[in-house]
Amino acid sequence: MIETLVGWHAVNALIQRYPKRIQALYALDSLAPARLEALQNSGIKLNVLPKEQFFKTIKFDDAVAHQGVAALAEASSVLPEGALTEHLTHANPLVLALDGVTDPRNLGAILRTAEAAGVDVVIQPKDNSAALNSAARKTACGAAELVPLVQVTNLKRTLEKLRKEGYWVSGAAGEADAVSMTQADLTGARVLVMGSEGKGIRKSVREACDQLVAIPMLGAVSSLNVSVATGILLYEALRQRT
Repeated sequence: MIETLVGWHAVNALIQRYPKRIQALYALDSLAPARLEALQNSGIKLNVLPKEQFFKTIKFDDAVAHQGVAALAEASSVLPEGALTEHLTHANPLVLALDGVTDPRNLGAILRTAEAAGVDVVIQPKDNSAALNSAARKTACGAAELVPLVQVTNLKRTLEKLRKEGYWVSGAAGEADAVSMTQADLTGARVLVMGSEGKGIRKSVREACDQLVAIPMLGAVSSLNVSVATGILLYEALRQRT
């Protein structure tokens, strides 16, 4: 399956991480000279097109900012459990675990935010999880091709294994005894666990968490969409880690 990625950040990240997946690379002839030179030096054949031909050649959602750059690439696939360690290579990885997120559009939105916030890998259980289908990919706006998505047989067991390897596991929850995200430590080798909108994190998965973390809620609304909540917590983690 071939996907279209647009936007400087998404395409450049694909070039850096997965150049062999790129089938064709395109740029507007009006692209900034520095960016045009960078693409020409990427080692991938670049097709420089005038505006009319660029829009005729590349098919993409008008709502997505193309920034004068596009790539046709082999779509990423969900990775097996054994691939998890391959994507945890630096000192303090940030892992996002999804427990019971079943809406493909929520999955896509989460992947988009995860890529922007520097998440190293997203994990989800094989059962009761959203599929990485066309709806998820469209919502992700290219991030589905950049963020590794790993499916595991037993999420609790995977979290316990990561804990033994030195990771701290923080589960998102709304209970009164949960630590506010601004007070919680989200640095270091960290796993952030997000649950479903209706039931949250399952009891068995909670048992594998070192702490529960809550988003401060000052209004009458008691909960947030899972993709929104994930974005808030990821950017609090990013703030602390940078």
